Amino acid sequence: MLVLGIESSCDETAAAIVRDGRELVSSVISSQTKTHERFGGVVPELASREHLEKIVPVVEEAFARAEVGKQEIDGVAVTSGPGLIGSLLVGLSFAKGMAYALGRPLVGVNHIEGHIYSVVFENPPVEYPALALIVSGGHTNLFLVEEPGVYRTLARTRDDAAGEAFDKVSKMLGLGYPGGPLIERLATEGDARAVRFKVPRMSDRSLDFSFSGLKTAVMKHLRETELVTFDEEGEPTQAAKNLAASFQSVVVRSLVTTAEHFAVEYEPRTLIVAGGVACNKSLREAAGAAAARLNINAYFPSAHLSTDNAAMIAAAGTVKLQAGAHANLDLNADASLRLLDVNAEQDKIGRGKVHYRL
Repeated sequence: MLVLGIESSCDETAAAIVRDGRELVSSVISSQTKTHERFGGVVPELASREHLEKIVPVVEEAFARAEVGKQEIDGVAVTSGPGLIGSLLVGLSFAKGMAYALGRPLVGVNHIEGHIYSVVFENPPVEYPALALIVSGGHTNLFLVEEPGVYRTLARTRDDAAGEAFDKVSKMLGLGYPGGPLIERLATEGDARAVRFKVPRMSDRSLDFSFSGLKTAVMKHLRETELVTFDEEGEPTQAAKNLAASFQSVVVRSLVTTAEHFAVEYEPRTLIVAGGVACNKSLREAAGAAAARLNINAYFPSAHLSTDNAAMIAAAGTVKLQAGAHANLDLNADASLRLLDVNAEQDKIGRGKVHYRL
């Protein structure tokens, strides 16, 4: 089965063609980083306009690289949420038009579920039950994947996502956008024990994530120490490197200790770590070490598949199509779509509960 995937939930316009849910035939991603970096974050209106400009050439390039014709695809999968509503509507409208023109079935894919599927291309098949830690600029969630397509939310962020916290701390330090790679680069030469930030804990004893307080602690430290980020030659100071390392260390510890806690409770056979922040080397090392302690497999996507991409959407969409799922042309974007809403939507169209297989 050959499936076209389309992703436009935030600031990447992406298209990919995937065969049988596991073979990446082509993948094209047009990033808007240059557009948004001067603002220190994504501007929704600008993102939507750039998606409109890029969606056609990006899809055409995906077909050209795959060396297949449009009539050869068996279905179209598109991100229907969560994300920026204007951005989502661009990709969704295009996907519906293409599916209608080609007479091919259409499926909507939850963006977070897509990230879970991002590991299928470069790893052995997932063994269940699995824990899935999805960490990006807009999302920080921990799921128990009891079996293919069956998800239970164990923890989610109450405020800032981890990637958002990286971006905001980077902005405080005057480093730029996106903040994740910049903080990580600085942290490699810093002392993670130099600044003693506390791992965020919820007052109600929940194990949900929270990074807003950590961000405030960084701001307070900068104000009280009057920390200088760059020296006279424009090079990062050691104090800035230490702060970056200390901040990064706390974020990683918060993510991994929470995942490890639930792993002890639910005894998963696989740990999936995906999303843009999964590119972070410290997070990968810490998660890998935790998985080794628990004697389970740890699966990570490559950098290309960690950030927003359409290959993961096509992979998730393939199993939905194989299960007989399809969406009507009145499918709408949902900026706050919950992962479990995917199964609920199938119930509404009278197909019962559909279990999608990785």
